[in-house]
Amino acid sequence: MNPSAEVSSSPSNAIDFLTLCHSLKTTKRKGWVNHAIKGPESIADHMYRMSLMALIASDLPGVNRERCIKMAIVHDIAEAIVGDITPSDGVPKAEKSRLEQAALTEMCKVLGGGMRAEEIKELWQEYENNASLEANLVKDFDKVEMILQALEYESEHGKVLDEFFLSTAGKFQTEIGKSWAAEIHSRRNSRLGN
Repeated sequence: MNPSAEVSSSPSNAIDFLTLCHSLKTTKRKGWVNHAIKGPESIADHMYRMSLMALIASDLPGVNRERCIKMAIVHDIAEAIVGDITPSDGVPKAEKSRLEQAALTEMCKVLGGGMRAEEIKELWQEYENNASLEANLVKDFDKVEMILQALEYESEHGKVLDEFFLSTAGKFQTEIGKSWAAEIHSRRNSRLGN
């Protein structure tokens, strides 16, 4: 382990980092803004419910639930700097990843480096690369949370938000993701009278 990894951030670094993360609480998720949803969820709202998903999910062989919770908390953290870049923005996937990687590096500098910064980087990269069973599950939670939110907005606002359901169809990697998505689709179909 390198010596800087053993350092913990100072109170000043910690508060600077948390202040930077404030925008996660105030930045509204662009997919909902683009659909004129009044009072849409923030990036932090989305990550919070994903974390709850990881907390309540059944135990799976070989899956570290605590790591899933942490990954859910940090998977969109770079959006504190770059904002919520959606497919409709036309930013190529590789460029989005590069922008977010640079933002994450900057955030970890603000935190003052050390073990926690390294952990955040590692969790984010693992998620980004879909590089573990935990990442597979958290990627599924990302999609499940979005379609659950879409279902709720359909009910609350009398809208039809098909694109969110279509964009995730057939893309779930885990049994939990597939079963939770199926439950949401079933509830939606009942509501729509299909």
